Amino acid sequence: MKTSSFIRIDPELMSGEPFFAGTRVPVRALLDYIEGGDTLDEFLEQYPTVTRAQAIGFLEAAGESLLATA
Repeated sequence: MKTSSFIRIDPELMSGEPFFAGTRVPVRALLDYIEGGDTLDEFLEQYPTVTRAQAIGFLEAAGESLLATA
């Protein structure tokens, strides 16, 4: 799954902040949940417009990007 299929960055939408495609949920919300010790399921319950595939796809892409720079 390509990043653009689940994450959008558009200066005309959400002030350019990355968000989950088809929603108005910023990617930062998922990172904040995880940082706060919440689970992916808790995040998905709070933001039902985000699919599990989108959230996992983002986390996998972020991990791959980080590991590629190591």
